[in-house]
Amino acid sequence: MYSLPLKSREIEPFVWWTGLFSDEELDKLQEAAKNAKDPGVIGSDLSLNKGIRRSNIMWLEVEEWGWAFQKLGDLVTHVNDTYYRFELTGFGEKIQLSNYKSEDGGTYIWHQDFGGQGLPRKLSVVLQLSEPHEYEGGNLELFTGGSPSVMQKERGRITIFPSWTLHQVTPVTKGERQSLVTWIYGPNFK
Repeated sequence: MYSLPLKSREIEPFVWWTGLFSDEELDKLQEAAKNAKDPGVIGSDLSLNKGIRRSNIMWLEVEEWGWAFQKLGDLVTHVNDTYYRFELTGFGEKIQLSNYKSEDGGTYIWHQDFGGQGLPRKLSVVLQLSEPHEYEGGNLELFTGGSPSVMQKERGRITIFPSWTLHQVTPVTKGERQSLVTWIYGPNFK
């Protein structure tokens, strides 16, 4: 039997983007995140474990927030075509807004975004809504080998990475950090 020659390409550990949303759009999203009331849960069993995650969340409905879904969908399509070339089907669930408060030590320790409803999550998307001076701590960190990569704090900065990537939000020690998170689904990897 003849074996095929091995060919591989390196997959980017993460991609970042700025300027997708206007200041007015970021203000609208941030204000909604500040009003998030539901406790952040973990996994498909919807368990509450404050040792792992401390944040308040809310879910955005496509009927009201379609403009955000559209912009993020267009960006993810471009990023995927350029860097990942995963087979994707789209948003598998609503967009999530999160608010991490220093009074709660807001955090989400090391985790992966596996799971989802039906098909697997393939790409994770995080949009920073807060200005860096509005909080301390609350670093988004990705572990891609070696030491963690700390994502730059910049309002409007979007970080996209494969959902298998270990990542965390370190405890917020002062102020509040608001962010938007969503996941893009697709068929199982083969």
